[in-house]
Amino acid sequence: MQTQEFIKNTSQEFSDAVLAQMILDGDERAFELLVRRYHTPLFNFICRFLSDYDLACDVLQQVFLRFYTSLPKLATGEPFKSWLFQVARNCCVDELRRRHRYAIHFSQLEIENCDGEVSVLSDIPDPGPLPEELIERHDLQLHLHQAIESLPPKFRSVVILRYASQLSFSEIGKVLCMPEATAKTYFHRAKVLLRKILIAQAQTISM
Repeated sequence: MQTQEFIKNTSQEFSDAVLAQMILDGDERAFELLVRRYHTPLFNFICRFLSDYDLACDVLQQVFLRFYTSLPKLATGEPFKSWLFQVARNCCVDELRRRHRYAIHFSQLEIENCDGEVSVLSDIPDPGPLPEELIERHDLQLHLHQAIESLPPKFRSVVILRYASQLSFSEIGKVLCMPEATAKTYFHRAKVLLRKILIAQAQTISM
């Protein structure tokens, strides 16, 4: 009971650096605080990446295990968010390579420009017909999944990190080991490719 009360009352009080030092000093409650801090965003990212709830649970445990064992070697001056997402992504990629499968589930797709402004797909200026106008609504989800899966891996990773975990482009750059400007460029190119793929699919269906 005291441990739960401690976690509840201090979950937002300590920085990652302070909690890391507490863990290194042998305070197991501090590690639980860090797990609670990052559990939900990491799980959402992993689950979207793998589209498998049970597998996502296993991978999340792997991520936190690596974090615990790597902590003595990590620099504790900065938040661990980027490092954790990078490890999570690597674990997901390893899992996909082993199982030779890939699936993503998005309830909807929002498109944003390189300045981070969000708009729905139908708001993107385009002289041609929109995908929603060509594909019946109940089929759009399936084609959207297929379109995202067909993106080049470097573009696909940026899209997943942006929408599954709401990472900033700066954070995406750290996770993928690329400049922030490159992350923005990849996202913009992914946006263009997704539109082309969806429209091509729609035109095929309408023929």
